[in-house]
Amino acid sequence: MLRRRTLAGLLPAGIATAFARPALAQASDYPNRPVRIVVGFAAGGATDITTRTMVPRLQQALGGATLLVENRPGAGGNVATELVTRAPPDGHVLLMGTIGALAINPTLYRNLGFDPQADLTPIGMAGNILNVLVVPAERPWRNVAELVAAARARPGAVTYGSSGIGGAGHLGGALLDQMAGIQTVHVPYRGGGPMMNELIAGRVDYAFATAPTAVPHIESGRLRAIGVPTKARTRLLPDVPAVAETLPGYEVANWYALLGPRGLPRPIVDRLNAAVRETLQDAEVLHHLVRHGVEATPSTPEELGQFIRSETAKWAPIVRATGATPD
Repeated sequence: MLRRRTLAGLLPAGIATAFARPALAQASDYPNRPVRIVVGFAAGGATDITTRTMVPRLQQALGGATLLVENRPGAGGNVATELVTRAPPDGHVLLMGTIGALAINPTLYRNLGFDPQADLTPIGMAGNILNVLVVPAERPWRNVAELVAAARARPGAVTYGSSGIGGAGHLGGALLDQMAGIQTVHVPYRGGGPMMNELIAGRVDYAFATAPTAVPHIESGRLRAIGVPTKARTRLLPDVPAVAETLPGYEVANWYALLGPRGLPRPIVDRLNAAVRETLQDAEVLHHLVRHGVEATPSTPEELGQFIRSETAKWAPIVRATGATPD
């Protein structure tokens, strides 16, 4: 069997160059047709809004390319993720991935049919959507310490709502239980809207709700914000303490990131990463993201890959401890 170097030497110069450097050949005219960015949730949700906010500026950064947002909801983002893992690695089908699909579902689902770390190529982080720890206005708790004290005094009596099993809102409560040494009861709903209605009505005691959903009710006085699950206070809600001020090390990042299929050539990865970074520096894009509670968090491909590995390792034991299933 001939080695690549030997075979290349037997071919005409132009053909040999293309054979020896396929990635560069594929990337030279990228993109040469519309690029689909697949979103694993319905139109109008936070992942969809973040993607569509970025797309116009991302198109400019890619030299006027056509970018299409394709919504493929189902199975907590698994439907969209699997679609991208099976796409050709040419950069024309990409994924706007989430913490659920990339870091939680590998433990939550027994038979995914794909491995997010092995079957996808990291391109770059997009952003974090801020979650807020909120309680109904009639509850007496003014801070995280008071909530924890109440739960500790009555194990199993305090309840928290979420938009579904395995999401950031669910696991944020599970992590709070673990780190504070308390026992609360998770009440999952079929989406953030129903959960918010029940929370406002006082039928659950607290929730980690997305900022766009929670802030109007905080401003109206129906909910009280007592914490944000970030390392430090955020500029989006600067007067709300970080949960980590009470429980050092507490953090739940509800994040989005751009990825492609396994084997995506490095020149295409680099071009897309540069386009994402350029987009996330645009003042108008940043303004619209902040309005929707999203903080831009650009990264290198390597930083994203390491982050997904660390998030998967962080959440796997917590998912197992909850006994949660996707049913």
